[in-house]
Amino acid sequence: MEPTTNMSGLICLTTESIWFDKNRYDEAEKRFYEGVNGPATQQQAKGRQQKRRHRNSSSHAGDQELVSRMKSLELENQTLHKVVVEMRATLQKLESRVAVLEKSPTPAAIPAAKVAPVKQEKVINGDDDDIDLFGSDEEDEEAERIKQERLEAYAAKKAKKPALIAKSSILLDVKPWDDETDMAKLEECVRSVQMDGLLWGASKLVPVGYGIKKLQISCVVEDDKVGTDILEEEITKFEDYIQSVDVAAFNKI
Repeated sequence: MEPTTNMSGLICLTTESIWFDKNRYDEAEKRFYEGVNGPATQQQAKGRQQKRRHRNSSSHAGDQELVSRMKSLELENQTLHKVVVEMRATLQKLESRVAVLEKSPTPAAIPAAKVAPVKQEKVINGDDDDIDLFGSDEEDEEAERIKQERLEAYAAKKAKKPALIAKSSILLDVKPWDDETDMAKLEECVRSVQMDGLLWGASKLVPVGYGIKKLQISCVVEDDKVGTDILEEEITKFEDYIQSVDVAAFNKI
């Protein structure tokens, strides 16, 4: 029975061709799946395109950033260039001003420059021995005379200017003995004091207390001629009316 069974199996295999056409069936299966999902090469190509697009977008963004940075650097460069130009212009102005100041004569040299220079005359008629290279003594004396005249004129002009006189404004408090003192007579006594450099001003009566009033009087004095000590001494000589004199205010004019 076994040999018969094996022979029938072989016969069946010879009649069944599926295993012998396996490559053809595999190809058909591959085409089927490619139709459903698309070929593998197309998927790879799509992946490459997506990567390429990503790289292009990244490079484009990087280019834009680089361009913006270059623009900002150009603006900064232009600003620095303007600052440098302004600094150069200022430096040139300063240099020109310093050159002008260096060329200008000093105040001490101005009077000497105004002095007439000594003329050097050349005698044409005659030999070379007759040429005066340094000027004559008469010309030196003339220049010295002109210089002396100008110095004297300057000194006279300076002497004509009025000298500044130092003055002071003084406010005095003149106190009587009591409330029965004649204040009008007291003021008359005070104003009777006359000195060179003394000028009396306004006055008023100021209450002190208990019906007593003091005389407050102002005056202007020349510091070199009138002092407060001398002024107080002269006023207190009227001892029948005046008890004391005090300086209430003292200001330089």
